[in-house]
Amino acid sequence: MAACVTSVSSENATINSQPGEPPAQPRELSRRIKHQVLSEGFEKVGIVRAAALDDEGKQLREWLDRGYQGNMAWMERDPEVRVDPRQLFSAARSVVVVAKNYYTPAKHTDDRATGKVSRYAWGDDYHEIISAKLRSLLAWIKAEVPQAEGKVCVDIQPMMDKAWAARAGLGWIGKHTNLITTEYGSWVFIGELLLNLDLEYDHELVADHCGSCTLCIDSCPTSAITEPYVVDSNKCISYATIELRDLDLPQTVAENLEGWLYGCDICQDVCPWNRFEQTTDEYRFLPREGNVNAPLSEVLELTPKTYAERFRGSAMKRAKLSGLQRNARALLE
Repeated sequence: MAACVTSVSSENATINSQPGEPPAQPRELSRRIKHQVLSEGFEKVGIVRAAALDDEGKQLREWLDRGYQGNMAWMERDPEVRVDPRQLFSAARSVVVVAKNYYTPAKHTDDRATGKVSRYAWGDDYHEIISAKLRSLLAWIKAEVPQAEGKVCVDIQPMMDKAWAARAGLGWIGKHTNLITTEYGSWVFIGELLLNLDLEYDHELVADHCGSCTLCIDSCPTSAITEPYVVDSNKCISYATIELRDLDLPQTVAENLEGWLYGCDICQDVCPWNRFEQTTDEYRFLPREGNVNAPLSEVLELTPKTYAERFRGSAMKRAKLSGLQRNARALLE
């Protein structure tokens, strides 16, 4: 599609036409951006104004005050940046929020000689895949609006991804604190593109459809979901097996691993909305060999060199070699 805009301000980008052409309106550009998002392979998209997440920010501070972040010290640093994307990208006017389905139909086994791996880490590292798609989207937008600027955010940036996805109408935050979509359940990766463009914004939210269901709360073996919509990371198997850097797992976790080596999907596996899962069309999310159930003996035999080779381009490298081997030993005790 030929570009019909030539001039925008980096602080407050407005769309101007070339001489003799009608001005492109935010509505039309938003429509084109959403179409391009789908062309990049994302299943869901919403666009909202870049503004402070006041209510969500209050909840974040209460969560931090309870110490529920465990040893994730980065969660405590500059919470105002997490709350307001303009602190991260000062020119931000709009937030394009996307979701990518990552479900694949493989199943865990109960082989006690192996450790179960969280579904999100079965294939290639989603950070790289989602980031590449968003960078491609940003390049397309810059071709349409030459003065457009943006920032790609995928999990590792200080953005409240799930809160933005809910605000953009992609789904709702479930009692297990994951985003749930009506089409794909909670098996989705979330990303954002901050733009210095004024666009047409989505205002329709998805209602909370959890109702009276408490399956996720009742099924958590460590009672990490302390109340609906609140997770204490200190009790969470996923946090302990991925983020925790201690030499030993907390006793409550170690005694209730239920076979999990890396991460935990229990609260998602029992969610009724995940009966509506659909197989992803992204082949890079298909399971790598040994990434659904990892042989514990092989994990314990890894060296720094073989570890780097084994998990190159995998999200499982997040746990570090020492963490994976600690988890394997706990499963064998």
